[in-house]
Amino acid sequence: MAGPMVVGILAIIGFNLADTFFVGQIDENSLAAMTYTFPVVMFYGSLALGLGVGASSLVARAIGEGNQSKVKRLTTDSILLSVIIVSCFVLLGILTIEPLFKLLGANSRSLVLIDQYMRIWYFGMPFLVVPMVGNSLIRATGNTRFPAIIMMTAALVNLLLDPLLIFGYAGIPALGLEGAAIATVVSRMVTFFASLYFLYFKEKMMSLELPSLQSLIENWKEILKIGIPAATNNIIIPVSSGFITRFLSKEGDEVVAGFGVATRLESFSVIPLLAFSSVIGPFVGQNWGAGKYERVTQGIRFTYLFSFIWIAIVTIFFLGFGESIGYLFNKNAQVVLVTADYLNIVTWSLCFYGVLINGSASFNALGKPLPATTLTILRMIVVYIPLALLLQMYNDYPGVFWAASIANVIGGILCFIWLKAYLTMSLKYKSKN
Repeated sequence: MAGPMVVGILAIIGFNLADTFFVGQIDENSLAAMTYTFPVVMFYGSLALGLGVGASSLVARAIGEGNQSKVKRLTTDSILLSVIIVSCFVLLGILTIEPLFKLLGANSRSLVLIDQYMRIWYFGMPFLVVPMVGNSLIRATGNTRFPAIIMMTAALVNLLLDPLLIFGYAGIPALGLEGAAIATVVSRMVTFFASLYFLYFKEKMMSLELPSLQSLIENWKEILKIGIPAATNNIIIPVSSGFITRFLSKEGDEVVAGFGVATRLESFSVIPLLAFSSVIGPFVGQNWGAGKYERVTQGIRFTYLFSFIWIAIVTIFFLGFGESIGYLFNKNAQVVLVTADYLNIVTWSLCFYGVLINGSASFNALGKPLPATTLTILRMIVVYIPLALLLQMYNDYPGVFWAASIANVIGGILCFIWLKAYLTMSLKYKSKN
C-alpha cells in the first residue's frame, strides 16, 4: 500500500519544492515572502487532511464490517461537509491577509508580494479540499494507486506551468509570485475533477440520493468526532510554524528564506515516512474492524523500524551534501548557510517524528484521536515553541533548530509508550470478552 504513496507524496512535495526552486531564482525577497505563506498554506491543508482522517477512519471500519451503503453515505456527506467548512475559512482568510502576515513578522516589502500570491491562492482552496479528502477516502478502501496518480498529475501540471508563468515565455508576461499562485490553482482544478470522477464512477463511493436531515447531521457528528481532533492535531503544526517563522523574522529575510528551503527539503526527505502514515490508518482500521489484532501490532512495529533505518540514510546524505543542495535553490551565502545548519541539526531526529506520525495515524484509525492531538500539543506547544524562544536567546537561529530536534525526540518516545499501553490494554479487554 505504501509503495504507490511514496510516488504520490514524492510528487506533491516535489510540487512544493518546484515552487520554492523557481521562486528562489527570482530573488531572496520573493523566496522569503513565499516562506511567510507556508504556515497559512499548511493550515488549510491540515484542516482538509484532518477532515479526511475523520471520514476515512469511519469508512475503513465500515468496509471492514462489509457495510457498502454506509460507505457511500459517509463519503458523500464528508465531501459536502469539508467544502462548506473550508469555504468559510477561505472567506476569513481573504479578509485578514494583511493583519495575519504582519503578525507572522512580514515587513512592508514582503506584504506586497504576499498579497499578490495569497489572493489568487485562496481562490483555488476549494479545489484542494476535495482531492485531499477524496484521496483519504479512496485509501480507506486499500487503493493507493489512484491517489498517487492524482498527486502526480497535480505535480506535473504545476511543474510545467511554474516556469511558464513565473518567468514568462511564448508571449506570456512574467508574473513572478502571481504566476506561481496561478499554476497552483490550475493544477488543483485538474485534480478536483479527477477525484470526483473516480469517487463517483470508478469506486462508486458517492451517492446522489438526498439524505434525511437527521441522517446527515448524525454522519457529520461522527465525522467531526474524529475529524475535529485530527484537524486540530494537524493545524497545531502550521500554527506553531507561524510562531517559529515570527521568531526567525527578527534575524532577517535571509534566515527566513533559508528556513523555507530547509523545511521543504526536510519534507522531501520524510516522504516514505509520510507514505506509511497515510496507509497505516486504513491498514489498522480494516484489520481492527475485522478482528485481526496481531496484524495491527505487526504493521505498527514495522513502520517504527523503517523510520529509524530510512532517517539514518537521509542523515548521512545531508551531512555530506546539504550545503550544495541549498546552493541550488538560492546563491545567497547566508541562505545556504541557514539551510545547511537546519539539515545538520534537525534531520537525525526525524526517526522519532516517524514514530509519532505513524502512531498518531494508528490512534485515529482506532477511533481515538485525542491521544494524537495531545501528543502534538505537547511536542509543538509545550516543548518546541518555548524551547525555541529560550535557545534562540543563547544561540540565535541554530537554537531554534535544536529545539525542533528535542521536540521530535520527546514526541516520538511518548507516542511509542502511549500506543503500546493502549493496545496492550485493549487486547486484554477483548480476550476477556
